[in-house]
Amino acid sequence: MTLTERLSLYEKLMRLDKPIGILLLLWPTLWGQWLAGNGSPDWLILWIFVMGVVLMRSAGCVVNDYADRKFDPHVERTRERPLAAGKVSPREALLLAAGLSLLAFLLILPLNALVLKLSVVALFLAASYPFTKRFFAIPQAYLGIAFGFGIPMSYAALWGSVPTEAWILLAANVFWAIAYDTQYAMVDREDDLKIGIKTSAITFGRYDLAAIALCYAATLALLGWVGVMRDFGAAYYGGLAIAAAIALYHMKLIRQRDPQQCFRAFLHNTWFGAAVFGGIVLHFLLRGL
Repeated sequence: MTLTERLSLYEKLMRLDKPIGILLLLWPTLWGQWLAGNGSPDWLILWIFVMGVVLMRSAGCVVNDYADRKFDPHVERTRERPLAAGKVSPREALLLAAGLSLLAFLLILPLNALVLKLSVVALFLAASYPFTKRFFAIPQAYLGIAFGFGIPMSYAALWGSVPTEAWILLAANVFWAIAYDTQYAMVDREDDLKIGIKTSAITFGRYDLAAIALCYAATLALLGWVGVMRDFGAAYYGGLAIAAAIALYHMKLIRQRDPQQCFRAFLHNTWFGAAVFGGIVLHFLLRGL
């Protein structure tokens, strides 16, 4: 196998060819960066966090495929992943994940001690999430903590502390992650039932649509609470209103539980995160006029 071919396999293992995961991890991090920075983020810290998002999402995908290497061959959508297909060895995967995590850690070394301490928690969350599908009824909630941990880390980097506001934002991200990742889990529900993996789509059962709707509502309510605490204006709530409309569109897509439409809704969630971010940015821009 040539070097180019092996690098291509590593790219697929890190899912760099599928950027949706990076975006779903990036949006809450950007929410945190702009809110903690009061609309004026530190651009060096922002660059560090964006690069960290890419590296840690890539490492998380590698660990996920390592954890699921015996399950993925039995799922139609995942059987051709490099580890599942035997094109990359488990040892290679672990070394790649370790290398990516080390790079991410080196990136944050210039930041304060609190960020470094929180990074240990973030690494644990990213490494342990794939294994929660064995015993957690709703592993998507754990994913939401892992994907949203850039929020408290952003406040720690910019404020030197983690206020209540950061934890409310993290809770909002947890509910959002349950909503979008349940849509994703609905795609593989039949295969997951056969191989014994636990997902929210299985746990919620016939109440899956109601659960997703409630999670979207909880996300927007918590984000609205942040707006009230900050005395934000119409621009912020306009962003939330657009996000709510997007959530309703997702509910329309998944109402028949068709796997293709569920996957389409999952992918479309990047626009939900973007709408919230757009409202945050616009609020600060208008306030500065």
